Amino acid sequence: MKNKKSNTAPTASELSILQLLWSKGPLSVKDVHEALDQEKPVVYTTVLKTMQVMMERGMLDRTSEGRKHIYRAVIAQTDTQDKLLGSFLDKTFGGSAKKLVMRALGQHTPDAAELEELKAYIDSLETKKKP
Repeated sequence: MKNKKSNTAPTASELSILQLLWSKGPLSVKDVHEALDQEKPVVYTTVLKTMQVMMERGMLDRTSEGRKHIYRAVIAQTDTQDKLLGSFLDKTFGGSAKKLVMRALGQHTPDAAELEELKAYIDSLETKKKP
């Protein structure tokens, strides 16, 4: 079956699987199932079907090691994060990065090191904009 490339964002379940593959590298369905099942009970066949659909959608690739299939993420973590963030920003904050950041800082008080990083990042943005 040929992979259907999709520009649609991953679902919450798909994103959980991608997070595991991005952090741990290629895994079998059994390994993915065991990791997900520790967080929240999930049926093995559901994980298997989700990963098969993700492969059809062009998110995963699979190789065979004997009778075991090993899956790896094909889509990049940063690309996926950018896509999800852009959509979230548009839908939730009307495209305003300022509103998103202000809400995030209101929900989480950054420590001194985080504040320094934020200031340095803002300074670098301001430097880039100067002619």
